[in-house]
Amino acid sequence: MRDSTWWERAGARLRQSIFLLPLVYLLIFFFYPLSAIFRLSLAPEGHLDLQPLRVLITDRYYLHILWFTTWQATVSTILTLAIGMPAAYIFAHYTFPGKSLLRALTTIPFVLPTLVVATAFIALLGPRGWLNLWLMRLLHLEHPPIALMHTIWIILLAHVFYNATVIVRIVGGFWANLNPQLEEAARVLGADRRRTLFRITLPLLWPSLAAASLLVFLFCFTSFGVILVLGGPHFATLEVEIYRQAVHLFHLPIAAALSIVQMVITFIVMWGYTRLQARTAIPLNFRPQQTTQQPMRDWRSRLAMLLGLGTLLLILMLPLASLVERSLATEGGWSLRFYRELFMNRREAILFVPPAEAVRNSLVFALATVGMSLLIGVISAYLLAQPRYGFSAILDPIFMLPLGTSAVTLGFGFILALGRPPLDLRVSPILVPLAHTLVAYPFVVRSLLPVLRGLNPHWREAAAVLGATPARTWLRIDLPIVGRAVLVGAVFAFTVSMGEFGATALVARPEFPTMPIAIYRFLGQPGELNYGQALAMSTLLMLVCTVGLLLIERFRYRDIGEF
Repeated sequence: MRDSTWWERAGARLRQSIFLLPLVYLLIFFFYPLSAIFRLSLAPEGHLDLQPLRVLITDRYYLHILWFTTWQATVSTILTLAIGMPAAYIFAHYTFPGKSLLRALTTIPFVLPTLVVATAFIALLGPRGWLNLWLMRLLHLEHPPIALMHTIWIILLAHVFYNATVIVRIVGGFWANLNPQLEEAARVLGADRRRTLFRITLPLLWPSLAAASLLVFLFCFTSFGVILVLGGPHFATLEVEIYRQAVHLFHLPIAAALSIVQMVITFIVMWGYTRLQARTAIPLNFRPQQTTQQPMRDWRSRLAMLLGLGTLLLILMLPLASLVERSLATEGGWSLRFYRELFMNRREAILFVPPAEAVRNSLVFALATVGMSLLIGVISAYLLAQPRYGFSAILDPIFMLPLGTSAVTLGFGFILALGRPPLDLRVSPILVPLAHTLVAYPFVVRSLLPVLRGLNPHWREAAAVLGATPARTWLRIDLPIVGRAVLVGAVFAFTVSMGEFGATALVARPEFPTMPIAIYRFLGQPGELNYGQALAMSTLLMLVCTVGLLLIERFRYRDIGEF
């Protein structure tokens, strides 16, 4: 009897200690690197020195970067709303053949790495892009007629391309569940369509509109790959300038000060969002989507679908189709030449390693990221789902903090904190999956937590009464139900790791490049072969992410886990 009690207590202590693992991981690999950034910026010589922050305030160059970062994020958000809202309305109110497929197609850009997005726009609008080559042949021109590279316009287009589905998914999903009787009552009382829209519909949509807009703003505010590749040397966000100051100029105190400014702004935006949501969210009588959506019966609804969805799909699909087409185009016609070159080890190549090794490195890092993300994410989700732990309301935002911190800032913190004792990992390739796990594990938590909170606690109690051990209860009760959500989280972690560029650009060893790093190197070198291999590798990465999205849509539990 004593032995049984001792083993039970030991098992309980072990389970409690396992719950500490996510907190220990965050303490070592998130808060410790961030503290190193604060120390370098505020005390570069070991004592308080605000000179780096003072430089940011007094130097017009850095003030201009802050202004441009905020301005382009604001304009990108407005344009994304303009393009995404008509499609959100159509998906929310109508049923039509192929709706699920079209909805999945609009989501593909969002799961693509930003570097692939930039490469797709080069393939479409660059000097050797599909549109310029087509116009040159059609109009018999010697020079490309469209010159959007390294302009603000191509940056804004890329941001709309990348983020439009956030509006479609979040606003459209909320809109589809609103009770249509509210609008019908307003019309019965004499309100026209315009008055109903501004007095009824938009106020009800305001929480989802605010949430989606702030998410888009944050994604554009921390934009890195798009600005770095498409903007060129003329444009820089805070994210890009942190990278330049840390890697190219080695001005670490300035880079640290910029990181602090970026973190403060992103956390203020997130704090403002939570306050806004608390004030504007009101109880609503939601209805299932099946009861609110209607088939298209008249020409007006069909015309709205053609214009709204057609415009969105044109913006989203043209760059992707151009990327595939240009990766196959050679002087002798379409061929797989550039794809074959990825697997040839040419000693005269500029890269340190053949491109095929970059593919292998990405796969190895992604698999390691999946393992660590599932370990940290599953434990975190179970901890947050425990009703007896009253501090879960505090831990939830803490576990999500890495999502509010830029990948470049995380990578920079790794360089400062993990490049010297007591954790000297600067020559270890494990830095890459450690950094990727910080970015990926919150997706595991968000995929799993709603399902865990929906589990009936009586099932576990009944299993315990029947003599099942905690491990057997988890295998026979929990796993069959949460298994699909775990798969969704694993696919999220895999695709995030495959495409992560910001942190990888800082922490990856030159001899262990990933696919995004190899793409960036190819784009930075002259010659048709380098350009073609960048397109081919981007296409392969796009296919991986697309397959990941389809798997997520296939396994997602009852549409739970929407961003």
